[in-house]
Amino acid sequence: MSKRISKIWKIITVFLIVLCCFPSSALAFCGFYVAKADSNLYNQASQVIIARKGDRTVLTMANDYQGEAKDFALVVPVPVPVTEDQVNVGNPNIIQRLDAFSAPRLVEYFDNDPCQPVMMMEQMVPSATSADRANQGSARQRKSFGVTVESRFTKGEYDIVILKAKESDGLERWLISNGYNIPRGAKELLQPYIRQQMRFFVAKVNLQELNKSQYQSLRPLMIAYESPKFMLPIRLGMINSKKEQDLIVYLISPEGQVELTNYRTVKVPSNVDVPEHVKGEFADFYKSMFRRSYEREGKKVAFVEYAWNMANCDPCSAQPLNPQELKDAGVFWSNSPSNNMIRPRNNLFITRLHVRYDRRNFPEDLKFQNTSNQQLFQGRYVIRHPFREKVTRDFTRLPLLF
Repeated sequence: MSKRISKIWKIITVFLIVLCCFPSSALAFCGFYVAKADSNLYNQASQVIIARKGDRTVLTMANDYQGEAKDFALVVPVPVPVTEDQVNVGNPNIIQRLDAFSAPRLVEYFDNDPCQPVMMMEQMVPSATSADRANQGSARQRKSFGVTVESRFTKGEYDIVILKAKESDGLERWLISNGYNIPRGAKELLQPYIRQQMRFFVAKVNLQELNKSQYQSLRPLMIAYESPKFMLPIRLGMINSKKEQDLIVYLISPEGQVELTNYRTVKVPSNVDVPEHVKGEFADFYKSMFRRSYEREGKKVAFVEYAWNMANCDPCSAQPLNPQELKDAGVFWSNSPSNNMIRPRNNLFITRLHVRYDRRNFPEDLKFQNTSNQQLFQGRYVIRHPFREKVTRDFTRLPLLF
């Protein structure tokens, strides 16, 4: 009997040593944030914010235009007529804030002495952060070409017209004859929108207003409208280029993740352990990883890089947006107090989609749907630093089972 007891205690001792020398894995993301893969990794990546609740959409378009302001022209199909009070010029910093908050991130962990007593970790809940802190004077009457000007106004540094057209050839000729610098041959891509009886939001720069402003670059344009169509037109952006283009869309919803209905939506590879040297070359690592994933998926998918409740983050590469910043991002339904030190409530979910597209693989505009999926996800890459000091084995401190 005594031999059996002795044998049992030997087994228990071995079990405790093994338990001690192999710490349990963390139960939450945590870790130390060290780098992010933001939109600066890509040359002239287009960025758009879409805040939507019900049938109401607020679309914010960042301008990455690099050229003479007088040559700038923006043509955006919209599903319904748009009036002057539905258009605004946005805060130029809001895109950068959302980009920093949602960018894929590199984190690192440092292993403890593997033979120190294991402290059982309570499951960690993502901690709340301390955040929350065109020209009427110069326009001449020209041929209509079957185009109706439904409204014309100036917002900030932009002259804007809302157009309705009967045919794409007429719309193309109207734009060119009225001084809009658009590439010839656009009629092929304009025709599907005319067939759907969509309107065209057209903007060019008012040089006098731009010179009077304090801004060195063009600010984003914001359009609010109500329509059951939840979509983003991308085909007109392919006119000037036959190469692949990168588009990052920040979708803000009161419900949950936003997905595409006409293309597959997949998550970027995540929670991947990477070598220590990646810390100094994370940008190159992420671009290479994204390229391989894009090719492996047949170049016909949108990648989720981030999906999270905006009240918190874990780990934080930037603080969550405060109420004023949420307003700047087009969020119109938040019931948070106006005090910037108050954390927004949990009715805001952000989905970051990264689309790399060309005319061959993305023949249709992006069509979205809201979902109730509140599952948290982030593109997250982990460096685990092993314990490199002298290992201690103090078995007198082993926890007792009985």
